[in-house]
Amino acid sequence: MDSSKPTLAIYGIQDRMELDHPGYVHDHNMALMSGGKVIKLLQLERISRRKRDNHLYRQITEILRKEKLLSPAEYDLVFVDNVVGRAFISTDGQARFEAPLNQQLVASAEKGRCWWYGKEQDAWVVNHELAHLFSSLPFTGDIKDNSLLIHFDGGASLSNFSAWTYQDKQLTPLEYNWDLKYLTTLFNANALAFGIIGAKMDDQNSVPGKMMGYASYGRYSPELEQWLNKHQFFEDIWGKRSVFFQQAKEDWNWLGNSFDQKDLFLQDIIGTMQHIFQRDFLKKLRELREQTGCPNLYYSGGCALNIVTNSLIINENLFDYVFIPPCCEDSGLALGAAAYVEWLKHGKVEKHSPYLNNWGLLPEKVVYTKETLEQIAADLMDNRVIGIANGPGESGPRALGNRSIIARADSAQLARKVSMEHKGREWYRPVAPVMLERNAKKVTGIDVIHPLSRYMLLDFAILPERKKEMEGVVHVDGTSRIQTIFQRDDNPFLYDLLDLLDEKYGLKALINTSFNQRGEPIVHTPEDALSSAKTMKLDGVIVNGKYVRL
Repeated sequence: MDSSKPTLAIYGIQDRMELDHPGYVHDHNMALMSGGKVIKLLQLERISRRKRDNHLYRQITEILRKEKLLSPAEYDLVFVDNVVGRAFISTDGQARFEAPLNQQLVASAEKGRCWWYGKEQDAWVVNHELAHLFSSLPFTGDIKDNSLLIHFDGGASLSNFSAWTYQDKQLTPLEYNWDLKYLTTLFNANALAFGIIGAKMDDQNSVPGKMMGYASYGRYSPELEQWLNKHQFFEDIWGKRSVFFQQAKEDWNWLGNSFDQKDLFLQDIIGTMQHIFQRDFLKKLRELREQTGCPNLYYSGGCALNIVTNSLIINENLFDYVFIPPCCEDSGLALGAAAYVEWLKHGKVEKHSPYLNNWGLLPEKVVYTKETLEQIAADLMDNRVIGIANGPGESGPRALGNRSIIARADSAQLARKVSMEHKGREWYRPVAPVMLERNAKKVTGIDVIHPLSRYMLLDFAILPERKKEMEGVVHVDGTSRIQTIFQRDDNPFLYDLLDLLDEKYGLKALINTSFNQRGEPIVHTPEDALSSAKTMKLDGVIVNGKYVRL
């Protein structure tokens, strides 16, 4: 590798089957870094407008041509693998990479064979597990010594769970296996869970988030867990739902004959599944903490989007320091691989904000006036629902204020309207708030708000006396997934707007939900924002600080 060259990292492994929806592979992405700094970041779905797009191999030549990145001499090439394979071949055959086949995880980049737009080219592969681990690096700048690094997802290259230590500047794999696959299967491949949630196979990647929201309506039952275990959690009743209905009638005298989501028995089943996940994963973390003695935890992979579990990790004080990146799932793989290689080259990388999703966007500044803020604030207080498309988008699946839909958070009726009418989401899914740190402290009674709430990765119990003033964003279990704005530099526009709403109107929080309709990717360009805002019947949209009423 050449430390004077940028690094171009690509996650674009072809799926096992040619389906209308992702199967084993989803969320193709690319990242370009130079000197430890992110130059360009692409989540393919944002520019293709196809949810969780996994067809980068079809589009890569045109995408690189538009950005003048076809010259193979201009960068070091790095690929990320997947459980389905380690080869990348573009549809036009001009880009081909084959990585060495290994039976063990390698704690380094591995050199492979590459043909890249007209010539042989040096190129490397970073395994899926390692790419997940280092997706934290662009947001932390370095890895603390004496740290435990955990990846946990549906499936990487040789595992769905891996644990590593970083001690004395040495990265060492402790274990990688499929021992916890029974936990991820509950959320991504269980026929009973899919049936209760009302999901089809093309909804596979959205099921975990839906289950997490729905689980709050249920309660854990040891008897239910024992019964579910006895029947292998009914994970294979695809097309045979009557098997579950009959067994539940015999053993529980349950009289249901359909998956009615208001049914308490079904709610308790999903609540029990969530409990099993968080209990067994925390048990594993305790064992690793005791085994390694590492006081610091870096945690990534799709499972790190389970905010209930994340909050338990924090509240149990298992570790002195915990970090989870905003793009902890597969959309962060290219960024993690690029950051890892840049770290090898330079010894560190720069710390970045989460707003990195800039591929194909002009570098426009977000400019607004006090009068604009006053108008937006007044419209919000008048129950208007407004979209935001400021600057580059967020890295990862969560909107953090640059690609958000906002509304006042003190109305449950307005929250339902935003979620169900504008976005087309299910009744049981909560919307999250965004607020200033000073107000997060007030509504939770907590003196120190954990910095992971900057990325909307934790939930907080809301003080009973504070629930009314933010009733639209308090979930049925009394918690709220707060995004905290700690300082103005986090997001100047949001900070100024929230400060104005607080000081002038006494409003402590705004609804913050992603700027997209159900089944569509988050908006990317100003044109996307205006088009989607009209389709979703929003009342206005803010584009790079300019406010347009609709």
